[in-house]
Amino acid sequence: MPVYEYLCNACGPFTDMRPMAECDDPQDCPHCATSAPRVMLTAPAFFCMPSDKRKAHATNERSSSAPQTVAEYKAKHAPGCGCCSGKKPARLMNKTATGSKSFPTARPWMISH
Repeated sequence: MPVYEYLCNACGPFTDMRPMAECDDPQDCPHCATSAPRVMLTAPAFFCMPSDKRKAHATNERSSSAPQTVAEYKAKHAPGCGCCSGKKPARLMNKTATGSKSFPTARPWMISH
């Protein structure tokens, strides 16, 4: 059973284990017996979860629309990469002065259409 937090107006916060079906129901304070609503005062405890699963949860929780940091950007792209360096990508086919085609890069034996 999960542990939920409650806040009594007179006595302060307390915790109690309850079934998940009763998660939103108020709980009686153990000191003064008044009804106290459920609150969230602390973050969920993931200390018993393996580190790889914690990392997966953190990745899933990160917003896909959040901007990249400089460190994240540099980790994806090496200096001078073709996708964002501003250089034009190499052309696969050149034309000579006579209009015939030449292949400056891979596959010079390939016949074009």
